[in-house]
Amino acid sequence: MFSALKTPFITTGRWADIKRVGNLYGYDPNSALDDESSLLNQKLAEGGIFDTFDNNYDPYPTWASDDEVPISKLKIQIIFNQLQEIFHFQPSNIRNMFDYLMKLLDSRASRMGPHLALQSLHADYIGGINANFRKWYFASQLDLDDSIGFENISYNGTAKRHSPYTVPMLSVAQKRWTENMNALSPDDATVHLALYLLCWGEANNIRMIPECLCFIFKCCNDYYYSLDLSKSIPSPERPFLDHIITPLYQFHFNQMYAINSKGETIPRNIDHDKILGYDDMNQLFWYRKGLERIVLQSSKRTILSFPPAERYIHLHNIEWSRAFFKTYYESRTSLHSVLNFNRVWSIHVCVFWLYTSFNSPTLYTSDYDYRRDNQPTASARLAVLSIAGSICLFLNWIAVIAEIKFVPRKWPGAESMIPKLLLLLILTLVQVAPIVYILFFNSLDYQDMFLLIISIFEFILSIAIIFYFSIVPFGALFGSYMSKGERTYLPSKYFTGSVPKLKGKAELASIGLWVCVFLSKFIETYFFLTLSIRDSVRELSTLEINTCIGETYFGDLLCKRQPLILLVLLFSTDLILFLLDTYLWFIIWNTLFSVCISFSIGISILTPWRNIFSRLPKRIYSKIINDNGSTSMKSKQLVSQLWNSIIISMYREHLLSIDHVNKLIYQQIIVPGQQDTSEQILKEPTFFVSQEDHALKTSLFKGHKEAERRITFFAQTLSTPIPESIGIEKMPSFSVLIPHYAEKISLSLREIIKEEDENSQLTLLEYLKQLHPAEWVNFVEDTKILAEEINSSEDSFSKSSIKDRLIDLPYYTVGFKTATPEYILRTRIWASLRTQTLYRTVSGFMNYSRAIKLLHDIENKDIADSSDSNKRLEEASIMALRKFRMVVSMQRFHKSSPEQRESKETLLRAYPELQIAYLEERYCEDRGCLEYYACLIDGSCEILEDGERKPKYRIRLSGNPIIGDGKSDNQNHALIFCRGEYIQLIDANQDNYLEECLKVRNIFSEFEELNSTDDPYCLDEDTNNPNPVAIIGAREYIFSENVGVLGDVAAGKEQTFGTLSARTLALIGGKLHYGHPDFLNSVFMTTRGGVSKGQKSLHLNEDIYAGMNALLRGGRIKHSEYLQCGKGRDLGFGSILNFTSKIGSGMGEQMLSREYFYLGTQLPLDRLLSFYYAHAGFHLNNMFIFLTINLFILFSANLAALVKNSLVCSYHKNIPITDPKSPEGCFNLVVVILWLQRCVVSIILVFFISFIPLFVQEVTERGIGKAVTRLSKQLASFSIFFEVFVCKIYANSLLNNLSTGSAKYIATGRGFATTRMPFSVLYSKFSTVSLHEASILFFLLLFTSISMWRTVLIYFWFTITALVISPFLFNPNQFAPQSFFLDYRKTLQWLFKGNSKWQQESWIGYVRNNRALYTGSKRKEVKLGENIDLGYLNKPSIINLLLTQVGTHLLKTLIVFNAYLFSNSQLNTGALRVNTIMRLAVCSLGPIAVNIVLLLLLQPLSLIIAPLVSSTCWKSFPSVLAAITRILGLLNHILFFNLLWMFQNWELATTVLGFCCSCLIESLLFRLVTSLFLTSEFRHGRTNRAWWSGKWITSGLGFNVLSQPVREYFCKVIEQSLFAADFIYVHILLFLQIPIVLTPFIDSIHSLMLFWLPPSKQLKPQLFPMRNSKRKRTHAQLLSVLFLLILSLQVALIIGPYIISIVYGNEVFRENMPEIFQQLFQPIAYKNPNLGLKSHSIITDISNMDTVNARKDNR
Repeated sequence: MFSALKTPFITTGRWADIKRVGNLYGYDPNSALDDESSLLNQKLAEGGIFDTFDNNYDPYPTWASDDEVPISKLKIQIIFNQLQEIFHFQPSNIRNMFDYLMKLLDSRASRMGPHLALQSLHADYIGGINANFRKWYFASQLDLDDSIGFENISYNGTAKRHSPYTVPMLSVAQKRWTENMNALSPDDATVHLALYLLCWGEANNIRMIPECLCFIFKCCNDYYYSLDLSKSIPSPERPFLDHIITPLYQFHFNQMYAINSKGETIPRNIDHDKILGYDDMNQLFWYRKGLERIVLQSSKRTILSFPPAERYIHLHNIEWSRAFFKTYYESRTSLHSVLNFNRVWSIHVCVFWLYTSFNSPTLYTSDYDYRRDNQPTASARLAVLSIAGSICLFLNWIAVIAEIKFVPRKWPGAESMIPKLLLLLILTLVQVAPIVYILFFNSLDYQDMFLLIISIFEFILSIAIIFYFSIVPFGALFGSYMSKGERTYLPSKYFTGSVPKLKGKAELASIGLWVCVFLSKFIETYFFLTLSIRDSVRELSTLEINTCIGETYFGDLLCKRQPLILLVLLFSTDLILFLLDTYLWFIIWNTLFSVCISFSIGISILTPWRNIFSRLPKRIYSKIINDNGSTSMKSKQLVSQLWNSIIISMYREHLLSIDHVNKLIYQQIIVPGQQDTSEQILKEPTFFVSQEDHALKTSLFKGHKEAERRITFFAQTLSTPIPESIGIEKMPSFSVLIPHYAEKISLSLREIIKEEDENSQLTLLEYLKQLHPAEWVNFVEDTKILAEEINSSEDSFSKSSIKDRLIDLPYYTVGFKTATPEYILRTRIWASLRTQTLYRTVSGFMNYSRAIKLLHDIENKDIADSSDSNKRLEEASIMALRKFRMVVSMQRFHKSSPEQRESKETLLRAYPELQIAYLEERYCEDRGCLEYYACLIDGSCEILEDGERKPKYRIRLSGNPIIGDGKSDNQNHALIFCRGEYIQLIDANQDNYLEECLKVRNIFSEFEELNSTDDPYCLDEDTNNPNPVAIIGAREYIFSENVGVLGDVAAGKEQTFGTLSARTLALIGGKLHYGHPDFLNSVFMTTRGGVSKGQKSLHLNEDIYAGMNALLRGGRIKHSEYLQCGKGRDLGFGSILNFTSKIGSGMGEQMLSREYFYLGTQLPLDRLLSFYYAHAGFHLNNMFIFLTINLFILFSANLAALVKNSLVCSYHKNIPITDPKSPEGCFNLVVVILWLQRCVVSIILVFFISFIPLFVQEVTERGIGKAVTRLSKQLASFSIFFEVFVCKIYANSLLNNLSTGSAKYIATGRGFATTRMPFSVLYSKFSTVSLHEASILFFLLLFTSISMWRTVLIYFWFTITALVISPFLFNPNQFAPQSFFLDYRKTLQWLFKGNSKWQQESWIGYVRNNRALYTGSKRKEVKLGENIDLGYLNKPSIINLLLTQVGTHLLKTLIVFNAYLFSNSQLNTGALRVNTIMRLAVCSLGPIAVNIVLLLLLQPLSLIIAPLVSSTCWKSFPSVLAAITRILGLLNHILFFNLLWMFQNWELATTVLGFCCSCLIESLLFRLVTSLFLTSEFRHGRTNRAWWSGKWITSGLGFNVLSQPVREYFCKVIEQSLFAADFIYVHILLFLQIPIVLTPFIDSIHSLMLFWLPPSKQLKPQLFPMRNSKRKRTHAQLLSVLFLLILSLQVALIIGPYIISIVYGNEVFRENMPEIFQQLFQPIAYKNPNLGLKSHSIITDISNMDTVNARKDNR
């Protein structure tokens, strides 16, 4: 059996003779070596920019001499050409990959020599110990197939019984492989590399399936080497792309999308667990069993049944649908979290049980009496404590079941669960049976030595179980399955179980961190959290209520169990607090460890050593400049050139004025010498001495904070340990990859000087001038100097008179005086460089090119000085082109507007070396479909007649590559155009600086590859083989931090996570890849699936998957402190929350992913905890926070109901609990209230502790003064409100995603948030997120405050206020009186429009969008050009909806329902039982019943009258009919609220509680109906318009017209209630803002809070003509009157009946009610003034000791 990679005793020289291969297609290498003219027309090397220089330069100079290289460029070119002929690769792919390979070889050869460069590159791609192909080759057992044949081998890698072959051990086979790889000729190695790269270069989306690519490469390689070159070889039937790549692409595409009858691509209505994604496809190729599933369509033979050399021929005939299957089910369930983080839950729940059960002895004490305070028996207590072990086993049972559910048993990599199940069953029996015997088969007060011995044994076993299952990874329980058999689970070991182990300090730090965290946590939680509930548990568990009358149907069943319900709520709340507490301690200790690290490396401002600036020149010379004796110039001269370049670059960016430049640069001064001679000396700037350390005591940088910050950071980082840089010639090449979607390329003049829209009150340019006043002045002065140079006839522009200043006014207004294209472009660029544009990003990162040129000039000074200046510049430019490339991948290039195309051309003219990758769409007449091409252009490309540039490369793709969420596909398609050994991933809103780019060589040293001179195929593989460094993270400076409170808060979050947390996480192995500005090992990442993952929705946070993938496959991830990039962040409330929603939803998807499963079940405990709390734990923590708030308020409401109707005992903590309670018959509820108060105080502390990381980070790097200032400004700007709201957004996004799967890519606007958002937009966006939930909490808290006021309830009022007011508080100009009332008109229009014709923004559209989250949307076709309300939404699983959306709501409803029943249970009265349930049913279901009848009565109007009227004289009649119907529904709901109030005898507190319960019941009913009975929503709104217009026949619904009226009827019933709620809620929210609106100067105060601009710098409102201003003012006044009238009418309708009852007596309504309603009235009972807390004060001191003594005597 032949295979090119046959490992035992392979010798490849026979078929790798490059000369014979060359002869096949007419190339004669012998003659070509002497005369290359025959290949001139076959030039593969990339020219472009290289061809623009005056002199000729070889693009690969280290590979120029044939005598010094192992294989000449000509031979390499021949190999590429022949591979093209054999496999029909595309010519552009051939040229692109030739350049790709040569750039890699040139980069490596520059520092390690050509021979080692080729060998090491081959080792990294194909044969080295860390090569992914090698791992796959042995993992899939193809080495055995090549040597022995699968027919002779069993699946576990051993020889079959009657096989004549002996299977070599894995170590022996790998040693032979290494010997063979080491013996490969350079020609063979080049063929391997070229073939792999060509397959990769044309694989488009299949690049994300790395092991599939390995399989394809091996098939190609076997086929290539099997060719008999002496005979003619038939040309393949189809090109490589169509032969194998397109079928695979088409299979995946069909999994995600379907094609309708119009040929439109629509997403499939299925979730991840039914989609065969990239990972499922990839894992087929891991195992031999998977490969044996690959069968042909015609013969049904497996691909492995063919000899290796014949497999490639049959690849096009494979039936992939039969081969692929799900290898992991990403089911939308929380079971993933139970499985993945099983050990986290085990630790917390078990310890919580131990703590709580030990301190709750009354629950298992027989006949407990507080006067005796009798304790349980030792055996009972130990048995109860031992239940912790049972809980641990129970959690593991769930985890085992979950793994069986998620990992299909037919996947070869699935671990056998039978051993785990059996051992768990044995442990469960041993653990549970004795506990059951002790607690349930014996009396609790029975004491026996035998029982005691059993209980002791059980307790010890329980502790052992907790320790074992908490420490040992779930995947390694009872022995790791990966260690079973040498080859059985080798793929899982290589691809999911190769996480690098921590060693030395890193391991010690990781373990030490978590020891500190849990030691602190367990001590604090026991004494503060657990002991605090001891008294509450004792009182509630022994409290007996025997005096309540109860309810008609249930009697006193629930009433008597109110203490038990409170106890359950108390334990639930305490458990969540116990879980939250760990995250608190993690923040504290992570911050402390990070500070210690910063001190140790000297990055802190508080470091004990000084002289950061005075030693800066020496540090620049030693750490930045690599002299190596290559130049005879003094170090001072070299440093001066570099330092002056940095200062001048800041001047060119207008950060410094010319005066500042003169003070900061080295200058040549003439010093008089002897005998009338003089000499020039280099004078060092006094800056280095005057700026001792970085205290900056002088006023040098006054007004130039950005320059100060950059120079300070540069000086500070050079004082820290930095890896040594290598010479510029030896520097590895690298690329910067920038994915671009729709971000601004550059700003147009119109965008700069014109208001954004009618809601904006200032222009962008004016705002930028206020933010950067000094930079604007520098820009103007520079422009004036330029104008003076152009027009030298004018006098100096330094003017002093008023007239002269007026002449200069245009400069200071728009930046120019003469509107020439050049001056306009300067202003546009100035503004673009101060906003988040692509131009800023490209300009910033092109500093890499400038830095390389500068370093080349400095380090080759002697050579440069001896040459002419032009050649010197050319050589520096050539060096920059060799070492650096920037690729911008423009996803929407073909959809660019003319303005965007002009901006793109501006970029290319400014930076001709910039590479722009884009997708080209072209209709193919032959194929009858669109064809897609990956193209690349730069500034050297020819401009065609249509204005477009001719691409350098144009590679046809299998189809549209954007089949995911966009960014990952955009990155993936551009990867083939990157060059070099490393890639830096950048977003299109970042920036970089020259001084930081100078340190890029130092960061490359972090990859630990630069000084490698060892043979990569050394035989001793087990020694000195560290895991390769895959990713290096860098710091980010958020340049939008000073734009206002929101920008500063967003910047603070990035700062703490990207720097402070990353510093510690990188050390302890918890850091992953977060996209930017990380450096990636190009070979490592591209051979393992790319730089991100791209399955739609699942990989929404695409970058982090690349980090997890790298970690699982053995890559290390590091973090550098000495290099930073600029980063822009979202600045507006809406855009920040869009980003937050994306991250929260993406986390929901991550928790479903297989990467979380692999990491969660295999990481050691310390690594798991770091991974969990740095990622999923943060989001779950946000969810737990709001769960805690809900539980607290629900608990408080139920407690308030009990306190309100109870006689509360006097209490003092120093009085023994055995004392009699006073007064008699009282309930000691004070201890429960005190527990509530203590917990609220702890929550407040936790909230403020969350600010610690930012504060500490500021203190360590900027000093305590700036830290206090920054934090004070944030707090004064109500940032706490914003933090609360963001926390809610995180929680809501995660929950919604886990229940409905609503994750989608959200494009976040990164512009300045200076535009006022309409109220309707804010309400529709945030009502379902926070406003509706806040309203329920408001009613519960109102009831609690009325019934049981405590000061700590202010915290909950604060939280609810934050949830309600935040969207409006952070809306620019929200409280400007005129804008406020003009906006009210839009709000009313939003509420009522959209019923006659389609409206883009309307209340009905908002309701339909919310409903579609439950029902999904139909995939039916829509009319061409029709307006669409909804996107494609999948219908969520019914089970998920019932468990999450309905189940949680039902639980909340039942808790509130119980509180309401108890409030009406009439404790201590002799009244009759009341029918509370019927009252609640009438008030909850009555409005719905009335709406049902109302809609039936009005339906004839819409069916008969509406079509006639709307078609003839009154087109808006349907809207009027809808408005009337909804207003009647509003009145209907107000009526029933008044009925409820009346039934409660006008008692406000209980009425509020009843109304809250009624709202919850209605909402629960609507959710049930929507989830279970409503079909999917149409994407258009024709059904709604047809309902009101009656035009069903002409609605275009087809046969759906038969079913849709019934569905729409149910929808309209629900909408009636929803409209009433929204209408009232909208007016309440507006009313709450009225006091703020009427506050004098509120708009200026509000702008100061948002933008941090003092009133003197705030811009005045937009000026309108007097007529327009008067009209707006009049409209605002009329609308204010209308608002007050509508509001007054609502208030009158709500409180009018109450006023009437006061005037005419309470019986005026009751006497006139029908008899059937009499039973619904709450009986009027005697009000005991001693009930509740109103007449009760909690005693904190005993001033009269006689009282104490008297009580003791009574005892």
